[in-house]
Amino acid sequence: MVELSRIDFQKLVESPNSTNISIYMPAEKAGAETRKNPIMFKNLLQEAEAKIAQIDDGKSEIIEVLNSAKNYIEDYDFWQHQDLGLAFFINTDGIQYYRLPYSFKQQIKVSDRFYLKPLLPVITNNSKFYLLALAQNQVNFFLGSHYSIKQIELPESIPASLAEALKYDDPEKQIQYHSGDTGNSPIYHGQGIGTTDNKDEIRRFFQQIDRGLQEVLQEENTPLILAGVEFLLPIYHEVNSYNNLLKTGITGNPENADPADLHQKAWDIIEPHLETERKQAIDKFNQLANTEEASSQIEQVISAAVVGQVDTLFVVKNAQYMGEFDLQSNQVTIHSEVNNNSIDLINLATTKTYLQGGKIYILEFSEMPDDTAISAIFRYPVYASATEVTV
Repeated sequence: MVELSRIDFQKLVESPNSTNISIYMPAEKAGAETRKNPIMFKNLLQEAEAKIAQIDDGKSEIIEVLNSAKNYIEDYDFWQHQDLGLAFFINTDGIQYYRLPYSFKQQIKVSDRFYLKPLLPVITNNSKFYLLALAQNQVNFFLGSHYSIKQIELPESIPASLAEALKYDDPEKQIQYHSGDTGNSPIYHGQGIGTTDNKDEIRRFFQQIDRGLQEVLQEENTPLILAGVEFLLPIYHEVNSYNNLLKTGITGNPENADPADLHQKAWDIIEPHLETERKQAIDKFNQLANTEEASSQIEQVISAAVVGQVDTLFVVKNAQYMGEFDLQSNQVTIHSEVNNNSIDLINLATTKTYLQGGKIYILEFSEMPDDTAISAIFRYPVYASATEVTV
């Protein structure tokens, strides 16, 4: 596995298992330094075995799965194709791993649920973007972030070219559909490519792309940027159904473009957009701060997040409040001393907000809209406050 979607994250959250192993590690992407990767992973697996032995020496099933994870240690090709960080999730249901554009702190957790807090900077929507590179003979799709950009394989329902999209049209149309001698994608030959006479054909091509992307575009809050020659971009805007397509795109022919070049041009567009969006969200919180539509009371924010009332969540980077939440009584309990029932309440709020389509901003304390570790804008007014009990 490479990309971590909302569905993937939800499966990790809901994984029903008594013993879950979560492994995070930084990774070297290229060169001789990649030899460090399997060594670090081997040490983390040994640490996991020791932790399991401390908890219960009768967990033979999870030990068997852990032993199968050791096969990755000697897999040379696996370690040669890494990103900045690697996350492994292991339980008796199997092994899931994600190569991610984020350098994790090396750590391992063994508990009754997967430890997902280190993923929050990766999954939150305030640094990711999609890039759709459109050309009549080529369609490419990417997921990018501040750190990197990666091509995503498109579903078969999306035509690879204009020729493929129209190959079943009226045979009397002046179209030729063939594969070049070099085995490249089919080439479209017709009269007046890009002229008014061909806009309907291009529009149908783009409609097929738009429909097919619904299988891929799971993150509705993530901005989408177009790249293509100038006359194509407004045609795609006409047929687009994705709710966060940016007006500004990358102009020029993207066929065979260097992904690193596309990444830089896309980031030049997305960075000011994200910064504006963040400032607007903070301004909105400040306007609503003294109403029932926003709050910095942790007990109110936690209970609202759990039931899907949070529209926008602001969280201090690495903040932690340990305690419990009782869904039936809607009560938050803050623990001054951690016990076996303690959970990270900020992690709970962030996870629930993300899974229910809210926006999340992970900020430095100095950037927070209020002098607290957590604040929220609600989807609708929240009048009642949960009771906080400190033990």
